[in-house]
Amino acid sequence: MLIQTAMTAMTRRPLAFLSSSWPWRALAYLLASAVYAVTACLLIYTAYLYGTGTAAAAALLVLVLLALPAAAFERWRLRLVDRVPVDDPHVKPPERGVRAWVFTRAREQATWREFGFTVVALSVLCWMDLGLVSSAFWLPALLMSGPFQPSLHWADGLPLALGGVLLVPLSAYMLVAWAGTRAMITRAVIAPGDAEVIRSRARLVDAFEAERRRIERDLHDGAQQRLVSLSMKLGLARLDLPPGSPAETQVADAHEEAKRALAELRELIRGIHPQVLTDRGLGAAVEDVAGRSPIPVDVDVSLPGRLPPPIEAAAYYVVSEAMTNIAKHSGARHGLVYGRLRDGALVVEVRDDGVGGADPAGGSGLAGLADRVAVTDGVMTLSSPPGGPTSLRVEIPCLI
Repeated sequence: MLIQTAMTAMTRRPLAFLSSSWPWRALAYLLASAVYAVTACLLIYTAYLYGTGTAAAAALLVLVLLALPAAAFERWRLRLVDRVPVDDPHVKPPERGVRAWVFTRAREQATWREFGFTVVALSVLCWMDLGLVSSAFWLPALLMSGPFQPSLHWADGLPLALGGVLLVPLSAYMLVAWAGTRAMITRAVIAPGDAEVIRSRARLVDAFEAERRRIERDLHDGAQQRLVSLSMKLGLARLDLPPGSPAETQVADAHEEAKRALAELRELIRGIHPQVLTDRGLGAAVEDVAGRSPIPVDVDVSLPGRLPPPIEAAAYYVVSEAMTNIAKHSGARHGLVYGRLRDGALVVEVRDDGVGGADPAGGSGLAGLADRVAVTDGVMTLSSPPGGPTSLRVEIPCLI
């Protein structure tokens, strides 16, 4: 399961979503706001006992003392509905001591963002969270109790009970939607750099894809056509020369060189973005890569249809690089490529029976593959103990 956020989980099929853990995770996330509600109630009680001035001073002291712990608490519970890690934005104090710690924290923008977020959480967000949870539970329960109400005949209460039953899945969607929105607000305040990193990464991916397609188009329409024309002209010139003459031999050598250059250029274009991937999809492209491998490779890729182009491209390059590594470094006698779409994620696994010992730090291109997969919010895992076998597994979120 590679769904990263509650908002993404809502895009799954209704039965898959309702039977997953996400509604319960969202409920736990929202119920955790009871910590803020209890704190706010204590401040209100203080104002009732000791007056508004004392309560205001107590509130200010609480906010100052709890701003950083509250932010840490938010980062901790954010993992319930947002699995993307959130780093602590604070820097370490330049020297030891409470005074250095206080001055360092006071100069950081993150401290004041967290202070403001704590104020909003105590005054608004916690009541919204708990009020929504209360509505999601009590309204369906009240309607479902219709047949048992003494003021209603049981037959008159059945439509109400049916409406209550129908409200249960709607309540689950409502809870998850607000929990996801609440998490986005929290992340935007306590980790605003993450959103910019995501946007920057998306821009880089789009720019890379546009540049890759431009290079592919230029090579296909420019250099390749010129080489084809050159090869044809050399072949015609060869026919006009006396067989066995020095000129015919040189033209024949040039003709063969032109054909080899054309073949290499076609391989280069195929490596940039194979036409079979564009025309027929990931399964056919993997079959093509396996068919060109010097090592026998079985392909077991079964997908329900075409996937989004960035996901197909990322998965293809993983398989292509893995096949290259198997041929060059593994000493394997057999390989396998497995691909399925499971629980909203594309799972691709490449295995071989080679000597193992693959290391991403060894310059085999594995680190680059991990970066490429990370751009799509995917995860790559490698198992390659000495002596083998080697298994390269990639999971990429893919909702179709």
